[in-house]
Amino acid sequence: MSDFFEDPAARSQPESDQARTLEMLATLFLVAFVVTTLYVGREVLVPIAIAILVSFVLSPPILFLRCWGLGRVLSVLTVVLAALVVAFSVSTVLTRQVSELAVDLPKYQATINAKLDNLRAAVADNALFTKVSAALKSLGEANPNRPAPSSAAEPFGQQKNQLPGSQDGQKPIPVEVHQPSPGPFALAQTIAGTALSPLETTGIVVIFVVFILLQREDLRNRFIKLVGPGDLQRTTLAMNDAAGRLSRFFLVQTLVNASFGVIVAIGLYVIGVPSPILWGIVAFLLRFIPYIGSFIAAGFPIALAAAVDPSWGMALETLALFLVVEPVIGQAIEPWLYGHNTGLSPIAVVIAATFWTSMWGAVGLVLSTPLTVCLVVLGRHVERLAFLDVIFGDAPPLTPVETFYQRMLVGDASEVADQAEDFLKNNTLVNYYDEVALQALLMAQADLRRGVLDSRRQTRIKETIDEVVDNLSDHVDQPLPPTPEAAEPYALLKATEPSIPSPSPASIVAAAQPHAPAPDWESQKPVICIAGRSLLDEAAAALFAQILEKHGVRAKVEPAGALTIGRISRLSDEGARIVCLSFLDADLNAARARFAVRRLRRRLHEVKILAGFWRSDPGQVGELCAETKADFCATQFKDALAFCLQEEPQKPEAAAIGGGEKPAVKTLAGAV
Repeated sequence: MSDFFEDPAARSQPESDQARTLEMLATLFLVAFVVTTLYVGREVLVPIAIAILVSFVLSPPILFLRCWGLGRVLSVLTVVLAALVVAFSVSTVLTRQVSELAVDLPKYQATINAKLDNLRAAVADNALFTKVSAALKSLGEANPNRPAPSSAAEPFGQQKNQLPGSQDGQKPIPVEVHQPSPGPFALAQTIAGTALSPLETTGIVVIFVVFILLQREDLRNRFIKLVGPGDLQRTTLAMNDAAGRLSRFFLVQTLVNASFGVIVAIGLYVIGVPSPILWGIVAFLLRFIPYIGSFIAAGFPIALAAAVDPSWGMALETLALFLVVEPVIGQAIEPWLYGHNTGLSPIAVVIAATFWTSMWGAVGLVLSTPLTVCLVVLGRHVERLAFLDVIFGDAPPLTPVETFYQRMLVGDASEVADQAEDFLKNNTLVNYYDEVALQALLMAQADLRRGVLDSRRQTRIKETIDEVVDNLSDHVDQPLPPTPEAAEPYALLKATEPSIPSPSPASIVAAAQPHAPAPDWESQKPVICIAGRSLLDEAAAALFAQILEKHGVRAKVEPAGALTIGRISRLSDEGARIVCLSFLDADLNAARARFAVRRLRRRLHEVKILAGFWRSDPGQVGELCAETKADFCATQFKDALAFCLQEEPQKPEAAAIGGGEKPAVKTLAGAV
């Protein structure tokens, strides 16, 4: 019987938790299995990964040749042969440069020895180094674990080292083992064994590249059939996203690194460093390694410049070359060219480089960025792998609305103000409050309904909103010029008296522009914003009051207690023209809104009543407005602002623009 009376929601909660736990364990098992497979099968997977990435690079020229009428096979063979010719040409130049440098290295030995002698002399003459050396020596002598020399042990050691039958005091004869000089066959075998592994990997990569390019469409269709036959749209979107990001990334990275290598080679030639072409090619290749590649590439020419030049001028000039070129390309040109092509955060690049290096060594370090791009694309389109996009992606982890709400919970108004200033650079304050602040208050209202937002946090949210309002008090709200789409900003749905004409869209747009209020509005506060129920409603009222102030309408905020019998009579002394009721949960408090409007009508006969049912369902707002019998109902701040500006006493020319009478009851549904 107890099971019969048990709440079904309570029974489903453990089941959902168990299903979530099983799903998380399955994801962890999948990740562990993939990592183990990557490490164990690296001998096979590395050539395949290189071939796939190279095929992304070679696909654009192949498609270009096919568009010009060249066949698939001929296009693939032409592009692959051209790539091999370029690779072997670079290798030949690189080998020649290395050989010339190896021949010239003995010439620089005297310069290196002289600089080392000068360095040792400088260190010996330095008092600081002398004191440090003496301190280290004294610490070594004071080591208690160091064995003390014993003269009594020498005869025993001598007897121990003497061979049987040797004379007393005779030292043993040293024996040296010499390997015979390798013959031509052994030397060739050693060289072939050293070069066989790279050549084997290169051959496998070339074969895979040719087959991948020849069977490109077939492999694509097989992959779609394997991973997503039930959702072709999502699978196609994921593949196009990955292919586009990788193609753009490789193209831009290759061009940037090639430019870096050319600039380095020209600069080293001007400086006078030997073999500048060699170091330009090395700089081009090593820059594919993220973050540390440029530093490694700079070390070799700097060391060579120090060995060539008797002074330190050439080495300093080489160092200055890299210190100027690398920041300019890395901090200015690359962000401008890359943009968000890769979709990776900076910390993701570091983590990826560490992970793939531990998996696949130096090859993994070079391939870390493109492989991580593929993982981010999978996380973006596969729900179970969404954590990959959160961890490695460059998208903000929290939306502006979530950031606003999270900062309100901790009472950090400064960060909220910083976010607002960034938003207000290209937008208006009313749009920020509608799209961000009001949405964050609705999130708080949802937590309040669930019973997880206590009164202390509500107070903190209200205080944070007050601080934000104060921080933005100096902002001059200049609305953007209206676009053609905004010619008719909203639709007016008449709850009663359908024969009364509505104001024209032109008059509403004109009323929404900031302007000076009429003289009889300046001596009073024509709008009173009253919270409907909670502190969150009061916070929304404070935001709307600031919007009115920015547009020249004086406003005052009152808490929900202002609607009590003891305090509502004081509102008549405020000289208000409009009373705005602020509700974030009007759908749950329709009766409260109805009685609030009824009480205001009994006490304040000449006041227009504006009901702000913020972000409610447009279809539901019409019913609420008809039930409460308010003069106007709005779902957004911008709509309520337009109503208040229309009700402002206008100058004759402004009245002529508006034209017609104002409807008695209007309901605003929808957004601008």
